[in-house]
Amino acid sequence: MSSRRLEILRAIVDEYVATQEPVGSKSIADRHGLGISPATIRNEMAVLEEEGLITQPHTSAGRIPTDRGYRVFVDKLATVKPLSSAERRAIETFLEGALDLDDVVMRTVRLLADVTKQVAVVQYPSMVKSRVRHIELVALNASRLMMILITDAGRVEQRIIELTQDVSEGFLNALRTQLNNAMMGHRLPEVADRITGVMESYGANERKDVAIVVSTVIEMSMERPEEKIVLAGTANLARFQEDFSTTMHPVLEALEEQVVLLRLLGDANEKVKVRIGAEQSDASLRTTSLVAVGYGSENAPLGALGVIGPTRMDYAGSMAAVSAVARYVGRFINEGA
Repeated sequence: MSSRRLEILRAIVDEYVATQEPVGSKSIADRHGLGISPATIRNEMAVLEEEGLITQPHTSAGRIPTDRGYRVFVDKLATVKPLSSAERRAIETFLEGALDLDDVVMRTVRLLADVTKQVAVVQYPSMVKSRVRHIELVALNASRLMMILITDAGRVEQRIIELTQDVSEGFLNALRTQLNNAMMGHRLPEVADRITGVMESYGANERKDVAIVVSTVIEMSMERPEEKIVLAGTANLARFQEDFSTTMHPVLEALEEQVVLLRLLGDANEKVKVRIGAEQSDASLRTTSLVAVGYGSENAPLGALGVIGPTRMDYAGSMAAVSAVARYVGRFINEGA
């Protein structure tokens, strides 16, 4: 695509996103300073239409982008629109007040919805991808324990364990140290192989209770609880009623399904991913676009976040927002590790 034609496509996208009105050649010539006549712009628009990048919604002279046009626009974005210093400070201040993982996730989803005026989706860090940060054994009484497993993503799992006999504080201290030495820094799926040998250092009298603790740890690490996703800003869809004139209800129904949302974010990685219109795997969401990115680690994200809105969205602004928020969430998790 010639650079001139790309500039015209960019102008059509920018103006249509801002006004929701079909864009004509005179409007582009008057407002975008491309230095070419309306007649030349009309000729280039005819080529863009032949290529399926813009279309004429009715008999007016204006054109609007197609899903394919949005895709070319997004792929050709030279730079992501930078956030202002005020926006960056607002994000940092808002998230730095978080107390724990639940708090940072809830703050994140509300912040994204507010900044982008879209529907925000945030996935909790995956337990499967997480590493063990610490395991704690707390005596509730002489034969009853609370086990607390903390991951590097800040997730906390707890279990109450009933032992067969009273145990000493020295026994608990030694077992806690052994478990942490064996597990710390390792991924949860590796835990079983790391701790099965712990029982061998105990006599027959204590081995039964050690086995109970070890088996509980393995159960906790092997469980695959349904990944949790939180949503905010569905009311923002009402701002785009014209975009969803016949599809609002199916979109809302799809957003209520955790499986659909998990699938949306399932392949997000450290690079911002944009899925536009017909590229959405769920048929109910093909009037929407998704901007998503992974967070937590550059090479192996622990979770993902993103925004969903109409195909007529501010892609550059949305990409900047999800990138910035993902960086802050990743920093929160990594600093707590």
